[in-house]
Amino acid sequence: MVVLTARSENTKPQGRLTMQTVEIGSETLCLRSLDWDRDRFDIEFGLQNGTTYNSFLVQAEKTALIDTSHRKFQELYLDALTGLIDLSTLDYLIISHTEPDHSGLVKEVLQLAPQVTVVGAKVAIQFLQNMVHQPFQSLIVKNGDRLNLGNGHELEFVSAPNLHWPDTIFTYDAKTRILFTCDAFGMHYCNDYTFDEDPELIEADFKYYYDCLMAPNARSVLSAIKRIDKLDVGIIATGHGPLLQHHLSNWVNCYQQWSQEQAKTDTLVALFYSEDYGYSDQLARAIAHGIQRNGVAVELVDLSDAEPHEVRELVNQAAGLVIGMPSQSNQNAHAALSTILAAAHNKQAIGLFETGGGEDEPIYPLRNKFQEIGLTEAFPPILIKEPPTQITEQMCDEAGTDIGQWLTRDRTIKQIKALDNDLERALGRLSSGLYIMTARKGDVKSAMLASWVMQASMNPLGVAVAVAKDRAIESLLHVGDRFILNVLEEDNYQSLMKHFLKRFSPGADRFAGIKTYSASNGCPILADALAYMECEVTMRMECSDHWIIYSNVQTGRVAKIDALTAVHHRKVGNHY
Repeated sequence: MVVLTARSENTKPQGRLTMQTVEIGSETLCLRSLDWDRDRFDIEFGLQNGTTYNSFLVQAEKTALIDTSHRKFQELYLDALTGLIDLSTLDYLIISHTEPDHSGLVKEVLQLAPQVTVVGAKVAIQFLQNMVHQPFQSLIVKNGDRLNLGNGHELEFVSAPNLHWPDTIFTYDAKTRILFTCDAFGMHYCNDYTFDEDPELIEADFKYYYDCLMAPNARSVLSAIKRIDKLDVGIIATGHGPLLQHHLSNWVNCYQQWSQEQAKTDTLVALFYSEDYGYSDQLARAIAHGIQRNGVAVELVDLSDAEPHEVRELVNQAAGLVIGMPSQSNQNAHAALSTILAAAHNKQAIGLFETGGGEDEPIYPLRNKFQEIGLTEAFPPILIKEPPTQITEQMCDEAGTDIGQWLTRDRTIKQIKALDNDLERALGRLSSGLYIMTARKGDVKSAMLASWVMQASMNPLGVAVAVAKDRAIESLLHVGDRFILNVLEEDNYQSLMKHFLKRFSPGADRFAGIKTYSASNGCPILADALAYMECEVTMRMECSDHWIIYSNVQTGRVAKIDALTAVHHRKVGNHY
């Protein structure tokens, strides 16, 4: 085992970083990047025991690198990697998924190994093209595809979307019986032991990691476990923490049990699409993102290879159905549609979208059949006549948000009615101003009425805004995004508030009929606002049903010096 150590010049934020290189199977090495002192992982959860980022190298007749590492390990990781292999001979770079903690050094590897073929799911390759901004050779793989490296190392790929990114794949090497799973079955735990020798040391971190990352996608976990059940697995090589070998069946059984319990309580949408037809997968994932924003589970099913009994069982469990139109010549997909129609019932919500493949099944005859059964249409049919744009994807995201909100409406109403005690009435006495956030990213624009706003820092000047997770604008408020905080004027806000409180159909122009002009950051400023501030998002914090968006304020202007900000008074604290 080789160990490399480094300490950042600024030791407080970065802490101690070390590398391990360990042989874990025939012609197979693990490069473990150990981050001993990390105390928080993104915004998702605090860490008690640091973390590791695991990468793997298979050196047979052909050579494959599986994942890279976090950017903070750039020097250590590349030194270790180039000490093991001449990168000009690297054949494949397999991307389990594109989250930066695993793909943070892909660009550097491509610069050192421009001949390499990048292997990943279709959506992973698309993500990478937007991340590295340079051409590269690629190989798109699907569930069941194989890649022969020679010397008995035949890699089989297992689709595992939403664990915990939409582009996740597992990789199984039949020769070594190693299953490379990236985030799944991992944990944030840092020590010198490569494997799970002492389960008592790590079981709490294993469960905590599952609860934070995997529990929201419990059905996807169950689907992945079902796909790997046929494999003879001897080691689960995870992307974080120790590799699993000594207590393998126990760890997998825990995932299965926890996910089965979680799935029983989920409100579920079954989303049917055609993986290799038109733009079906791209649009389906945008809709799924909007649905999940409401805390609703989504199970994606490819109509092309769906089993009738599985379709029937899923439809029986689902509260909502979303269907992307398949090709008219896809017989298996049409059999699946017949099964869906036979199993659907009038308590479900339905949404339909075209997929732009050139010979889509007509959408309106199918829509009529669902209406005859009595299903509620959660969003109007989405019609695709040209390649999707940012605006199309935003429309799909908003359509998903609509069906998610429809399915959780009873929960929202119950929450509003349930609490009306002294504490809630006291909390309601917290007054706040009235504001409208306006944002633009590329061709996509959005807006929302906001009241939970406060100045959060003086140097630099910063504001914090609480944004409900089910708001469509949330997808335009990630770190680096920009928006305008428009301040509404006392006695002159009713028309703007009424306009932005109304329900917009997916893709509708929220600024139609509203006077705006463009800020220097490209976002719309409301002409009738009392004041405005141009903001850039620098941090997000998850708070139950809201995101706290912290932003630096870059410039601003007041239109009426003597006017006052509109104030919002509530009576109770459990709803706006």
